[in-house]
Amino acid sequence: MLRDKDKELIAKLELEYPAIAIRFCFEKPAAPHYDGEKVAFCQYVKYAQDTKKHFYIDVNDDACYGKLAMGMIDKPPVTASGQAGFDFGCFKTPMGNRQLYQQLPILEPNTVNYVEFCPVESCDYDPELLFFVADLPQADIIMRATSYISGDLWESKSSPVISCSWMYAYPIISGKVNHITTGFYHGLKRRKAYPAGLRMISIPYHKMPEFFQALEEMDWTLIAFREDEESKAELAKRMAHWQEMAKAIGSTVDLR
Repeated sequence: MLRDKDKELIAKLELEYPAIAIRFCFEKPAAPHYDGEKVAFCQYVKYAQDTKKHFYIDVNDDACYGKLAMGMIDKPPVTASGQAGFDFGCFKTPMGNRQLYQQLPILEPNTVNYVEFCPVESCDYDPELLFFVADLPQADIIMRATSYISGDLWESKSSPVISCSWMYAYPIISGKVNHITTGFYHGLKRRKAYPAGLRMISIPYHKMPEFFQALEEMDWTLIAFREDEESKAELAKRMAHWQEMAKAIGSTVDLR
């Protein structure tokens, strides 16, 4: 369960698009079933952000192949052959697109029957995924919080099509944070889900304790980017210490 403190930290980010808590369910959730127009999987996150509603969807609600990433259906033979990506012009040949289907991350088939969405601010369950859509200053804070304690490298894995597999299934399977840029991906761009140039960030449950601890402890504005005189003096003091450390071993520090 997300703590009130966790929700307060995310609220402090002042995101234009609210962070969404996602849960992949075998049994039907207690939330209301989505009752709007049938849309693609990626659009349900946007719907939750726009309406701030708590709801779930099932396989019949998805108008695209998010249901494939969820393991709700088998790979459709025609699209898995690479024909769709070829006809859309995303790949030179069907063979190129078919390679994607050989590597596509998919949650264990037949274990996800429902997907639950809720804005973090009103979430009353343990999410398996926290999903952010952020501008660059906000994304900088979010991404730094994912590596502030562990030192994990920032990794972005994706493909021109079926980006939903990489943003919703891959983080759960790998235990790694994933992030992509809006404007690159065929389905998201075709449906005009978001303006180009935003960062979409998925944080799986494996990383959430570290993420929230880091948000609480780290400096959101790093000392080198602060303009007050006290911060400038403190940074100069720390940098001078580098030279002392280097001098003790007959070395130098060229970093400025």
